[in-house]
Amino acid sequence: MSEVYATRRAQLRDRCNAAGTAAALISRPANVRYLAGAAPQGSVLLLGKSEDLLVCAGPLDDRPTEGRPDEALTVQVLPSPGGDCAVTAAGLAAAQGAESLAVEEHHLTVARHRALTSVAPELRLADLGGAVEQLRVVKDEEEISCLRIGAEIADQALGELLESILVGRTERHLALELERRLVDHGADGPAFATSVATGPNSGRRGHRPTDRRVEEGDFLSVCLGATYRGYRCEIGRTFVIGTSPADWQIELYDLVFAAQRAGRESLAPGAAYRDVDRAARQVLGSAGYAEALPPLTGHGVGLEIDEDPQLAPAAMGKLDACVPVTVEPGVHLPGRGGVRIDDTLVVRPEADGGPELLTITTKELLAL
Repeated sequence: MSEVYATRRAQLRDRCNAAGTAAALISRPANVRYLAGAAPQGSVLLLGKSEDLLVCAGPLDDRPTEGRPDEALTVQVLPSPGGDCAVTAAGLAAAQGAESLAVEEHHLTVARHRALTSVAPELRLADLGGAVEQLRVVKDEEEISCLRIGAEIADQALGELLESILVGRTERHLALELERRLVDHGADGPAFATSVATGPNSGRRGHRPTDRRVEEGDFLSVCLGATYRGYRCEIGRTFVIGTSPADWQIELYDLVFAAQRAGRESLAPGAAYRDVDRAARQVLGSAGYAEALPPLTGHGVGLEIDEDPQLAPAAMGKLDACVPVTVEPGVHLPGRGGVRIDDTLVVRPEADGGPELLTITTKELLAL
């Protein structure tokens, strides 16, 4: 992996040089991990004029359990507790003779930005923008392998839950059980707060589980994800509790399934982000549900659960191969409930079989 991290840092350095900055300070945790490997919490990465440094608040013995930093990096530990790694890194950049320093302004607070200026007033600070996030969009096969394993874990956890007795149990209890099962099957932890929604809560995006109990005839919508070696995936499914779904439940489910399929089938290298969103949105909008639709159809996943690209009506850009995204249309009807179907897929060219589906739990409307 050391060569992989070195290549990523070289790509970022080329961008910085092209923009006229001699050094860069990476402070956003997911970006530090992408360029340097796992590192203690609060660490920053300095791409220096003469040397790249990982600046840590504490010794590597305090590192997270999922790995170590790239061994090719020089590690600088703060001499005393309570210091700021970013401020220390700015001083080190100045000591190396850098005249300019690109920083992630979207991650720095105003106070921290002022502290950088104070410790190294001779440095010209420039905005690095989303340069690292842009590098992270296309994944290599090692990254995709981590996502694939995370998806398998999420599928396992969900499948086991569906085999248990659900009636009478609370949303909160089911969510906690799912998160325990994720860890039991080898996940670092959940990719995000697990959502279990029943009855009138079902189909609601980002629903926080409550003490409502599962009842016969409910829609039950579940959205969960596993983190594996830092990489996060997402799956969402909707089921019916009982033996015979109502006509309105079958109709709504079939409609959301058709929208989700349209979105999945539109994933291809060169497809515009907004066109993928439109493919799914048109199916639901033409059926009269335009007002009930979420603001986006899907998003990228990786070291964070919500990355670029955004599959939304106003999104600019086109998909590349090896970009993992979610496709997650849904409809929530206030007071009645609704349906969500979420998958994580990897964009692949048609010659390679088209989009690769990572989350494989059935999308059939099961009666549990």
